Amino acid sequence: MLRIFRKGLVSGMLKELCLLNGTSGDESAVRNYIIDQIKGKCEYKVDALGSVIAYKKGRKTPDKKVMLSAHMDEVGFIITSVTEDGYFKFAPVGGIEPEVVLTRRLNVNGRIGVVGAKAVHLMSSEEKDSAPKFSEFLIDIGANSREEAEKIAASGDFVYFISDYCEFGNGLLKAKALDDRIGCMLLIELIQGDLEYDTYFCFQVQEEVGLRGAACTAFRVQPDAAVVLESTTASDIDGVHGAERCCLLGHGPVISYMDGRTVYDRGLYQKAFKVAKDNGIPVQTKTKIAGGNDAGAIQTAAGGCRVCAVSLPCRYIHSGSSVVKKSDIDETRKFLKVFLNLLYD
Repeated sequence: MLRIFRKGLVSGMLKELCLLNGTSGDESAVRNYIIDQIKGKCEYKVDALGSVIAYKKGRKTPDKKVMLSAHMDEVGFIITSVTEDGYFKFAPVGGIEPEVVLTRRLNVNGRIGVVGAKAVHLMSSEEKDSAPKFSEFLIDIGANSREEAEKIAASGDFVYFISDYCEFGNGLLKAKALDDRIGCMLLIELIQGDLEYDTYFCFQVQEEVGLRGAACTAFRVQPDAAVVLESTTASDIDGVHGAERCCLLGHGPVISYMDGRTVYDRGLYQKAFKVAKDNGIPVQTKTKIAGGNDAGAIQTAAGGCRVCAVSLPCRYIHSGSSVVKKSDIDETRKFLKVFLNLLYD
């Protein structure tokens, strides 16, 4: 059976992971942390794109290759130019809505920056009625000139949300990068524990900009079956009703049948719900076909692969203040403990 680490140790690890900065193409801090956690517990290598491919021996060597996957990168920003007045123009890295960015504090190479735009008092009626655009935003670091700003950052430098990790309310967690540092934490826990079967673990780069790392690692490992651990959109808030909520916090992990990139293996989908029911573990599925994850790349790599996604419901995903429920993380641990061995059948 799998041995899972105690909750107290885990919450500390998740906080450390979320406070690290690592957008697509700049995952080195996250990668180094993960390697520190898994070295001596498994064999591992870093591929040319930067993903970590780990292999851990279990008690048995199966006929099938099974791969577990989580991505290291988070959504963030990249500087595109510097104005004469010392402001930075920038663009999103990954899927971020402009509405969640305006007036936020950002980390610009260790310097605090504030996202600004034209004051509402100076906007025309048309501007007030239109959705904000990244092209209208500037990062203000308090510089007075291009020369002063360029001493801090330049075009091509990455920029991050500044966000604390905190627990609040009835068992909720708030942080940036919960997608997918929760998945990374769960993979680390499994590697640090005992396994029944030999298993591959892939910590992917560049999921948020096109599933690029997973396409490479899946081609290299060529798994027969894969489970992707990630976070997914929950809209269980006031004013959103029924199927539009997609999934709910506090109802356990989400097992998807289909999303914007993948039609999931029907057999694994059914096994997931059966084993959860047999063990009294709450699970749910999405009520909308939306989003996508690394399963879309893994499924079609090499000769093809059976895939299953296990997702944490997450409010305000892809923002600086994503929110999950701790009990959903605990239920996901329990689910993985009973589900993973079924992948080798």
